[in-house]
Amino acid sequence: MERRNTNIMKLAETAIFAALCYVTFTFLQIKIPMPGGDATSLHIGNAFCVLAALILGGGYGGIAGAIGMTIADIMDPVYIVSAPKTFVLKLCIGLITGLVAHRIAHINESSDRKYVLKWSILASVAGLGFNVIADPLVGYFYKQIILGQPQQMAEVLAKWSTATTFVNAVISVVLVGFLYNAVRPFLLKSGIVTVDQKRRAV
Repeated sequence: MERRNTNIMKLAETAIFAALCYVTFTFLQIKIPMPGGDATSLHIGNAFCVLAALILGGGYGGIAGAIGMTIADIMDPVYIVSAPKTFVLKLCIGLITGLVAHRIAHINESSDRKYVLKWSILASVAGLGFNVIADPLVGYFYKQIILGQPQQMAEVLAKWSTATTFVNAVISVVLVGFLYNAVRPFLLKSGIVTVDQKRRAV
């Protein structure tokens, strides 16, 4: 029963983060129109995908980001054709962030604030750094091969996507580093995050 309740809580928290990803991308983005009716944007949607991975784990965080951002794409006529690419990339952001934070650094097994701060930032950099490389690269081949865009146009879009994705990543790393470490004491107190007593000194 307890495990079932835990799973239900995880799913509810995943849904909340998916909604946050959707809302921040849909309503707080600065859209930059591109040739051919395409666009790129400055946004902080990825920050909540990373934050979800730090709090809930890579799997749940990746699913939250993938669902939230994909729905946002589907609801936007400009981005709807990119929805499949978005789902895969956001899932990967969460999985990579979770891998570094929880499998390598085990931040949920440490009560050392400096250690947690360092590794939460490194995990964010890993997940979002992947996106800085993968988003324009995958986008280039996706637009050219799947959507049939001319090579020159796909190259232009990839260059702009690299610039905006990098800016988004820098802003998101700073935001996540602040938010996660600011709310972690509350998460510990509420039991959402627990510290393994055997490894408190890590």
